Amino acid sequence: MDRLVQLFERALMPIAGKVAGQKHLQAIRDGIVLTTPLLIVGSLCLVIGFIPIEGYDDFMKGIFGELWRTKLLYPVGVTFDIMALIASFGIAYRLAEKYKVDPLSAASISVASFLLVTPYNTMFTPAGTETAIQVSGVIPVTLMGSQGLFVAMIMALLSTEIFRIVIQKDIVLKMPPGVPPAVAKSFVALIPAFIVLGTCWIIRLIMEATTFESVHNVVKTLLGVPLQALGSSFAGALIAVILIHLLWACGLHGANLVGSVMSPIWLTLMDANRAVYMSNPNAELPNVITTQFFDLWLYIGGSGTTLAMVVAMAFLAKSQQMKSLGRLSLAPGLFNINEPVIFGVPIVMNPLLIIPFIVTPVVLLCVSYFAMSTGLVARPSGISVPWTTPLLVSGYLATGAKTSGLVLQLINFILAFAIYYPFIRLWDRQKCKEEQEATKNQAVTTLQA
Repeated sequence: MDRLVQLFERALMPIAGKVAGQKHLQAIRDGIVLTTPLLIVGSLCLVIGFIPIEGYDDFMKGIFGELWRTKLLYPVGVTFDIMALIASFGIAYRLAEKYKVDPLSAASISVASFLLVTPYNTMFTPAGTETAIQVSGVIPVTLMGSQGLFVAMIMALLSTEIFRIVIQKDIVLKMPPGVPPAVAKSFVALIPAFIVLGTCWIIRLIMEATTFESVHNVVKTLLGVPLQALGSSFAGALIAVILIHLLWACGLHGANLVGSVMSPIWLTLMDANRAVYMSNPNAELPNVITTQFFDLWLYIGGSGTTLAMVVAMAFLAKSQQMKSLGRLSLAPGLFNINEPVIFGVPIVMNPLLIIPFIVTPVVLLCVSYFAMSTGLVARPSGISVPWTTPLLVSGYLATGAKTSGLVLQLINFILAFAIYYPFIRLWDRQKCKEEQEATKNQAVTTLQA
C-alpha cells in the first residue's frame, strides 16, 4: 500500500499542483460560487411553493389568492434564470484579480461580451394557439440561465484575456493627474473595451454566416451536449469521485480541483431538474447526477463520507487521541466540514485509511445511483440545498420534501459506518499501543529523574 501511495504522489502531485494553480480554473470555480447565495434564496421559495401536504395548495389559496404560487416563485426566476449572467461577471472579476488589472471593468465588459454574442430573439406561443413564433428584440431568458452557462464561461475568459493583454501592453488612454481615480479608470478601460467588444461583434457576425447561427449553438453542439452526456452518466460520476478522493489522499483539495471543471455541468443538470419540477412536482426528473447528488448523498460529513468515521472515533475509540479528535470533529462533521479529520487523523498519505476513504464514496455512488435511476428513491429536484445542511434534513429538502431522500441518506450513513469501522479499529489499536509506549517511557524517565 505504501508503494501505491508513493506512486499516486509521484504521478498525481505534479499534475494536480499545476491544475490547482491554474488561473482560469480557479476563476471559473470562484466565479460560479457567486451564484450560490442567489440559488439558495430561489430554492427556499421553491421548497415553500411545493410542500407535499394534502390541502396545502387550497390553504395557501384561501390566504393569498389563486396566484399565490406564481407570485411566490418570482424570486426563482430572478435567481436561476440569470445564473449565466452572474457567472459571466464573477468569472471575469476573479480572473482579472489574478492578473492584477481592474476587475470591475473586466467583469462589466465580460457581461457586455456575453450579451453581444447572444441573439436577441426567443420562441413564444400565443395564448389559444399551438404554434410557436419567433419574437425579436428581447433578451432570451433561457440563455441567461444554465443553458447559457458554458458560453458565459468562455466569453468571460476570452474577454478578460484580451482586456488584460491590452492593459499590460499599455494601450490605454491616460488622463491628466488631476482627474478623479474613478473617472481615470473608466477611460483606461475605453480602448480595451472597444477591442474586446469589436472582437465579439466579429465572432457573432461570423457565426451568423454559418449554419450554427450563434455561438450558443456552436457551444451546445460541440461542447455542451458531449460534456453533459459524460457528466450525467454513471461512468463520468465514478471517474470524478475516484479522482476527487485520490487528490485528497495526496493532500490536495480534490473537490475544488475536479469541481472547477465539472461544476458547470452538474449545475446545468440540476437546473434541468428544477425546470421540470416547477412545471410538475410529480413528474419524473431527467437527471440523477447533479450537484446535490454528490454533496448530499455521497459526501455525508464531507469528502470521503467521513461523518461515519467521526462518529466511530468519538463513541467507540479507546485511544485518547482518536476519541478526542472524534469529539472535536463531530460538530464540524455534522455540517459537512471534515478538514480536521483529513489532516488531523490524518487520512492524507495514510495507507490504511485511504482505503475506506476512497471505497466508501464509490460504494455509495453505486447504491445511490441504482436507487434513484430505478425510481426507488426520488431524484434531486433541483432545489439548491446548501452543502452545509445536516444529514437527513438535506436529503428531505433536496428531493422536494420526499421521505425517500432522507431514508437513502440514513442507509448511506450506515453503509459508510460499516466500511470505516474495521479500519478505525485497526488504527485505534495502533494509537493505543503508541500511547501505552509513551506512558511507559514517561514513567521510566520520571523514575530515572
